[in-house]
Amino acid sequence: MSSREQTTAPDLSALRIDDSARHPGGGSKWLRWVAVIVGLVVLLGGATLALRGRTPQVEVASAQTTGGSQSVLLNASGYVTPRRRATVAAKVTGRVTQMLADEGMRVTEGQLLATLDDSDARTRLASAIADRDATGAALADLKVNLADAERELRRTQELQRGGVSSQQALDAATTRVESLRARIAQTERQVKAGEARVAMAQQDVENCTIRAPFSGIVVSKDAQRGEMVSPVSAGGGFTRTGIATIVDMNSLEIEVDVNESYIARVKPGMQVTAVLDAYPEWQIPAHVRTVIPTADRQKATVKVRITFDKLDPRILPDMGVKVSFYSEEQPKQQQAIVTIPKSAVRQDQGATVVWVYRDQKVERRAVRVGGVRGNDQEILAGVNAGDQVVTSGFEDLKDGQKAEIRR
Repeated sequence: MSSREQTTAPDLSALRIDDSARHPGGGSKWLRWVAVIVGLVVLLGGATLALRGRTPQVEVASAQTTGGSQSVLLNASGYVTPRRRATVAAKVTGRVTQMLADEGMRVTEGQLLATLDDSDARTRLASAIADRDATGAALADLKVNLADAERELRRTQELQRGGVSSQQALDAATTRVESLRARIAQTERQVKAGEARVAMAQQDVENCTIRAPFSGIVVSKDAQRGEMVSPVSAGGGFTRTGIATIVDMNSLEIEVDVNESYIARVKPGMQVTAVLDAYPEWQIPAHVRTVIPTADRQKATVKVRITFDKLDPRILPDMGVKVSFYSEEQPKQQQAIVTIPKSAVRQDQGATVVWVYRDQKVERRAVRVGGVRGNDQEILAGVNAGDQVVTSGFEDLKDGQKAEIRR
């Protein structure tokens, strides 16, 4: 064998391609995906823990005490209504030239509210006065002619008695006097008719001023300067039928609908307690004024009118109100009763409970309830006067959990 043939064969293993070189960056990509997934899990876990650890915010109210009261026979709801309420309108059709009334303004009886264009009415007044004066002037002329005719009649009578004048001349003089007297009587009636037309025209002028029929407060301004107003609806939506609405605030009372099944329990003079929806903590003493002697067949109710024992500026027309009718029998013993807002009372697994806020924690308590007083609930056991009860924010509350008062 020659020396060339004895040379060692070359090592081809160095030319092998590594698997990592066939898929460049493949291992690092999987590592990145794993890191992203782990990061998301950590973020979700942290958010969940943060939400679970968040302190709930609640609204609270203090439990109040009231003295013993008469038992409640029934409850009803209604509205504050005035007995004297008027939408003041013009008696004639005209254009508003001046509007003095405005919402919230206090007015007295006879106070000027608005004026209408009275140019046409004043023209008619001037024409009526002229006709009356012309008729009066004609009456004066007739009276002068009558005086002359009466003198002529006396002369004719004297001449006729002396045989100088004929009977025909005497009859003519007498006829002239009687005719003038008749014409004067007719003209006097025409003068009176003219005076009546003047009074009517003057009334038309006065009708162009609108005044308050009674003392009260303007609650609605129904017309503006430049608009047409009319006592009847005319001209579609371009003609107003009212000037302003006035309410006598001293005549405010309550109107409620009582189910006809319970109307026998309601008597005039019965004491009631009214609670306005706008002031749920304010209990207003009142009494039944009258029971309207008719029923509503659609609702099966009877209207009852209730008078406030004392009026207050906070009481406004059309406010919603809830009324509690009390028995005339006095309670056997007077004792303090704890009341809390009805919104604080909850039903949980068949039990009546409240959440009490104390030392920055909430505590679940079972309570025994009594009657309802407007928006308040009587608590016979479970809550003491002065305890703070949760009225809002009950979601996910747990007994003994920390909580914050919502500001």
